[in-house]
Amino acid sequence: MVYQPPVGDILFSIQHIADGFGGGNTLDAELTAAILDEAGKLCAGEIAATYDVAEQSPPVLEDGVVTTPDAYHNAYRAWCEGGWPGLTGPDAHGGQALPQLLAVGVHEMLNAASMSFATGPVLTLGAIEALAAHASPELQATYLPKLLSGEWTGTMNLTEPQAGSDLALLRSTAVPQDDGTYRISGTKIYISYGEHDLTDNIVHLVLARLPDAPPGTRGISLFLVPKVLVNEGGSLGERNDVWCTGVEHKMGLHGSPTCTLTYGDNGGAVGYLVGEENRGLHCMFTMMNNARLVVGIQGVGVAEAAFQRARHYAAERRQGRHAGMDQTDAVAIIEHPDIRRELMVIRAQTAAARALCHLTAAALDSAHHSEDKTTRAHAQARADLLTPLAKAYSTDIGIDGASRGVQVHGGMGFIEETGAAQLLRDVRVAAIYEGTNGIQAIDLVTRKLPMQGGAVAAALVDVLKQITEDVAASSSADIATLASTFGTALDDFEAALSHFARLSNAEPDKVLAGASAMLRLAAVTTGGIYLGKGIASAASAGEDTGPLFAAQFETARFFATHLMPETATQL
Repeated sequence: MVYQPPVGDILFSIQHIADGFGGGNTLDAELTAAILDEAGKLCAGEIAATYDVAEQSPPVLEDGVVTTPDAYHNAYRAWCEGGWPGLTGPDAHGGQALPQLLAVGVHEMLNAASMSFATGPVLTLGAIEALAAHASPELQATYLPKLLSGEWTGTMNLTEPQAGSDLALLRSTAVPQDDGTYRISGTKIYISYGEHDLTDNIVHLVLARLPDAPPGTRGISLFLVPKVLVNEGGSLGERNDVWCTGVEHKMGLHGSPTCTLTYGDNGGAVGYLVGEENRGLHCMFTMMNNARLVVGIQGVGVAEAAFQRARHYAAERRQGRHAGMDQTDAVAIIEHPDIRRELMVIRAQTAAARALCHLTAAALDSAHHSEDKTTRAHAQARADLLTPLAKAYSTDIGIDGASRGVQVHGGMGFIEETGAAQLLRDVRVAAIYEGTNGIQAIDLVTRKLPMQGGAVAAALVDVLKQITEDVAASSSADIATLASTFGTALDDFEAALSHFARLSNAEPDKVLAGASAMLRLAAVTTGGIYLGKGIASAASAGEDTGPLFAAQFETARFFATHLMPETATQL
C-alpha cells in the first residue's frame, strides 16, 4: 500500500475551517497548495521508505554511538535539501518564517509516512522556537542557523528516573563558572533522538537546578548543552561531557532512538543559560506547547495512514457475500456495512482532530504576527485553550483509528507484514509523552477554562453559537439540518462549563475527576461544529460540487449524527 498525501483534505481544512487564506494571514492558496504538494511527494517517497526499515533495522547503540540505517540518512538528507527544517523559523537566521498552519499540514504528512522518522525533525522545530524566543543573541547566532538548515538537530531534556511528569522532583544540577558557562550533571531519560549519526552535532535543551535554587518548579533553569562544543568561529571543537548510556526497547517507534543521557561523568557538561535563572520552566513551555501541537498532529497523521491502509485492504480483500450470491463467490469486504462504518469513524474523527490542530495553529499565527496587540492577546488565549484539546483528542483518535484499522484487517491486522499493527504500536505513546492526556485534561479544567474568569471559554462558545446559526441559515437543506445536533452539543458544553465553574472552588477533587470527560466533550463539540463550518463556508463560496466537497459533507454529516451525541455521555 502506497501512502497518498491528503493534500485536498488538508487544503479544505486550512481554507474553510481555519480561514487560512483570509484575516491578514500570510498564506496564499496557490503557494500553499504547491508547498503541500512538494511535501507530499517527499513524504510518499523518501520518508515513507523508512516505515518498514524502522522495524527491520532499528538504530543500534555501541560505545555511546547510535547508528541509524541508510534509509534514514537518505530521508533526512532529502528533508534538509528541501529546506523543510526552516519552514517556520525566523528569517533573520535563515528560516522561511512561514505560518504554523502550513507547517501543521506538512507535519501531518510527515508523521503519516513514518512517525519514527518524523519524531527527530519535529523536536528540532521546538528547540528552534524556544531559542528564538528566549536565548541570547549570541546563542541564537551560533545555533539557530545550523538548526534551521538541519545541519544540527535539537532535543528536549526534562524527564529523570525519579521524576516523570513531576518536574518539581528534578535533581540535575548546573554549577556556574567564572567564564559565564555552567557545568551540567545528571541523568535524563526518554530523550528522543538524544543520540544519532544523522548530524555531526545535537543541541540539547536541558532543565537543571542551580546550587542555590528554590525548591520545586520555581528553582528550575534551562540550559543549552551541545553534544560537541562550538569554537568561536563556528567550527566544531571538543566532545562535550554528555553521553548516551542506553537506548530503550519500546512497544513502538522502533526507528526512533529513545536515549538515556548522562551528563557530567568527567567534570560536567558545558552548558549555556537560556533565559533567566530559575525561569527555565517558562522557557521550556514555549517548546512544550509547540511539541503538544506537533504531537496532536502525529495522532492525525497516523489516523489518516490507518484509514488509508484499512481502506486499501478492504477494497482488495474478498470475503462474505450479499444475499442471493453464489456460495463460491465473494465481495470485497468494503461492501459490508460494518466495515464501511469502521472506516467512516476513522475518517470523521481524523477530520475533526485535523480541524482542532489547524485552529490551534491559526491562533498561534495570529498571536505571533498580528499587528494589533489586542488581537494578539486574544489569539494567544484561544491557542492556550485549544492546545490541550488538539493534543489529547488528536492522539486519542490516532490510537482509536489505528486500532480500528487493525480490526478492518481482521486476522491479517494482527500479522506484522501488513503494517497495520505497527501504526498502533507507534502512536500509542502519543497519548503519554509531552504531558499525558490526563495532564492535558487537568490543565484544561484548572488553568485554561478559568482563564480571565472564564471569558476565554465563553468567547469560544459564542463563536460556536455563531457557526451553528450560520449552518442553520445555509441555503442547503442538507447542511442546515446539522444545526440541531450542533445546538444539542453546545447545550451540553455550556451545562458542563457551568457545572465546573460551581465546583472549582468548593470541590476541586470533583473537577479533577471530571477533567477527561470535560476535555472530550469540548473537543467533540468544537471539532464537530467546525466541520460544519467548513462545508457551510465551501457551499457559500460556490464550491459545493465535485468529489472533494461530497466527501467533506459526508464526513461532517457522519460526525454530527453518529459521534457528536457522545457529548451527552460526558456530562
